[in-house]
Amino acid sequence: MRILINSINFSPELTSTGKYAGEMAEWLAARGHSVRAVASPPHYPQWRLLDGYSSWRYRKEKLTLPVGSQGTLEVFRCPTWIPRVPRGFKRILYLATFSLSSWLPMLTQIFWHPDVVLLVEPTFFGCPQTLCVARLSGAVAWLHVQDLEVDVAFQLKDFSSDRLRRWVHSLEAVLLRKFDRVSSISGRMVERLSEKGVSAQQSVLFPNWVDTSAIHPLSTPSPFREELGIPKESIVALYSGNMGLKQGLDLLVDASRRLAYRSDIRWIFCGDGSYKETFVQMVGEAKNVTFLSVQPADRLNELLNLADIHLLPQRGDAADLVMPSKLTGIMASGRPVVATAGEGTQLATALTGKGISTHPGDVAAFADAVLCLADDRELRVRMGAEARKFATIHFNRHEILSCFEVSLMEASRYSRESLRSGLSKSPVADP
Repeated sequence: MRILINSINFSPELTSTGKYAGEMAEWLAARGHSVRAVASPPHYPQWRLLDGYSSWRYRKEKLTLPVGSQGTLEVFRCPTWIPRVPRGFKRILYLATFSLSSWLPMLTQIFWHPDVVLLVEPTFFGCPQTLCVARLSGAVAWLHVQDLEVDVAFQLKDFSSDRLRRWVHSLEAVLLRKFDRVSSISGRMVERLSEKGVSAQQSVLFPNWVDTSAIHPLSTPSPFREELGIPKESIVALYSGNMGLKQGLDLLVDASRRLAYRSDIRWIFCGDGSYKETFVQMVGEAKNVTFLSVQPADRLNELLNLADIHLLPQRGDAADLVMPSKLTGIMASGRPVVATAGEGTQLATALTGKGISTHPGDVAAFADAVLCLADDRELRVRMGAEARKFATIHFNRHEILSCFEVSLMEASRYSRESLRSGLSKSPVADP
């Protein structure tokens, strides 16, 4: 198949949407498909361009695939304005510049005759060009929702106008119904899309994944312990990932202060993002907290194994609008999780027996959960084993991507047959 991907975030970004979009494209290309991606220059989660990239020039890349791969993978980078703090109308401008600049490389792909044109959300701004190219080339139009960004924007108060909310939601519903397939990463998010008008025939569950052979429990302590000078008997509570507004990082500051008297608990905060400077300032000179920058992919397993307890805060108003992408790696590392998730949310359900869920914003409960796991090694081991088992069964990369590949091929075949059927019935096609 020829698969065209429209994704503002893409490899070599190491986290979130860019990580999964890139891994998906590489896997499909390695399977023998011809894949092309239209993306911005890599900049996430630091919100700074990677060295060697420009935010104002187009650039074409041909990525190297594993030896023996029969497919190809090309990436078209588009000019994109990258704000340091992507909030409110700055975020709109950021998305709009990519949306506008991506029209040209997207339209030129019509002559490549793709079988599937796949848009990854965020950003929903890519809907017009994705639908246009799909219709003009006779391809399947597919939307994959990593993040319900429209809902999140209003829930996080980036925009507060009720009139604007109603108008945007109406437009979103119209555009959603125009896609042949709409997939998302959790059952609850698929349900949310159904409430927006996506039919059962359109819906596909396409969860995030993890390479469980690359991310696995280490038999010896992580090298990071020695590098950071962490005593063997200390308990490491690790947050690793994007440092943005919707992560609810304020809770970590309050919880670490609440447990400052426990000198044996070391809090490690690893990552980058638009909220990091504020986060660092809030932590101040706390002696029980260490910050790390984003680590390279080849050290991810060592980083995740640094934790005795993983931390997964999340704002309550973003519950079930996003499913934390970092959860797959956390579970695969075989460590328990302390998360904020309201009762009945999909995250809370997924963590049953594998960690402890507390109500979003409840600092006391979150700190008590960390303390409970810190003081009970047997519980940590048992929950970590359950997390690892769950990851190997439900987050297996090859199985998830194989099912997705089948869905792509079935949708593409259906589209072609429908197109031929329509042509055979048209007056032009009649003898």
